[in-house]
Amino acid sequence: MQAVSGGRPGPDVIARGGNNTWAPDVIRAGDKYFLYYSAPGPQPKAAIGLLVGRTLDPASPDYKWEDAGPVVWSDGVEDSNAIDPGVFRDPANGTLWLTYGSYFGYIRLVELNPKTGQRLYPDRKPVNVAINSEASIMIFREGWYYLLVTHGSCCAGANSSYNIRMGRAKKVTGPFLDNMGIDMLQGGGKLFLGSGSRYVGPGHFGLLDVGDGVEKFSCHYEADLDRGGVSVLDIRPLLWRDGWPVAGENLKGGTYAIESARTGTALELAVQGVPVGGFRGRGGRGAPGTGGPPGGGRGGAPDASGPGGRGTAPPPPPIPPQEASQVSANWPSGPVDARMSPYMIQAQQQWTIAPVATAGGYPGSPFFKITIAGTDRALAATADREVAVLPAFTGAAEQLWRIDQLADGTYRLMPKAIPNSQDPLALSAAGSSMPTLARFNPESDRQRWHIRTP
Repeated sequence: MQAVSGGRPGPDVIARGGNNTWAPDVIRAGDKYFLYYSAPGPQPKAAIGLLVGRTLDPASPDYKWEDAGPVVWSDGVEDSNAIDPGVFRDPANGTLWLTYGSYFGYIRLVELNPKTGQRLYPDRKPVNVAINSEASIMIFREGWYYLLVTHGSCCAGANSSYNIRMGRAKKVTGPFLDNMGIDMLQGGGKLFLGSGSRYVGPGHFGLLDVGDGVEKFSCHYEADLDRGGVSVLDIRPLLWRDGWPVAGENLKGGTYAIESARTGTALELAVQGVPVGGFRGRGGRGAPGTGGPPGGGRGGAPDASGPGGRGTAPPPPPIPPQEASQVSANWPSGPVDARMSPYMIQAQQQWTIAPVATAGGYPGSPFFKITIAGTDRALAATADREVAVLPAFTGAAEQLWRIDQLADGTYRLMPKAIPNSQDPLALSAAGSSMPTLARFNPESDRQRWHIRTP
């Protein structure tokens, strides 16, 4: 049976305080904040309670939370367990909704009163939208409602099988189908994120909109094997492909090429390049003193390996990667412009991106320094809103970079600060050969970059 209205649940159902509350979710509605929390009793008896506040700032004289009582509850008989609230405002019409539930029954949906935070229609039965899951949350994009839930088992460290799955619908009330057309009420659910690398058991999706169309998501892992198996929080980029959200990856330190998504040209130190492997002579052999392998012209030299004493020479050996120490003798010692050129796999086009642990950070990542590989020459923002490569990394704010993966998989690069400017600007491909700094435009590809392993 479905509990819909009636008397308030007893103390054994909504025991408040202490360690008996969990999984809160909060939303702003007008001049109020509604905070929903789980108050479990003997499972599956549970309730979701509501606290109402005016500010999130603990230092404010208006900071306090008033108990507004239970919003939904389960009585231990029905097919529901009223925990794990997920509050959602429909951007199409401003209505407010709450999903809740766990493995003890259905994931359910009720509409809320945006003025009070309580049920708008307490006499209506909740809508069942999914089963065999918990920690539900709803998001909206381009006419679709997406329901993300957590499958599997929790609370067993590295033996937890938590994973995040999803379905989508054209109406907020469903039905929510996965990519194979299976209703989530029938056990459907497209995988969004499972265990991987050294992280076990992701669960509890949370959307984080950082502005300018850039989205991230939060989740927790039941076990981080690199930290002794403790549970940890993570924030990762949220990508979109073929109408479905995709879990992106935070950038890790390494050596990369940085290429404009608009022009296809690569960011480089503005110096004279040297061909990888050295210059080639017109006769097909490496020019003297350049280190170029022989036989690099139109064909190999003849030998006596084939019939009649004719054949082809064996192929030349692989050309090793070009390092800055091999070609930098004539590079200027002071600041050098940054420019963009066709990617030739040359040393001045290789960038080492490394996190700077002491420089603070932003959602999901620390700030990075970006240097020419094998050197300390650092990419920096300049006072005239351009970029240059300075002789050494000093840790100054203009040499620190925020790198966000965007919804299409490209990256946005922003200096932590710009001398004599308060504007948040991003690395931009103004033309085919010159990078600059400009405000990020989500509708343009000028500030979108591919970061590729050479």
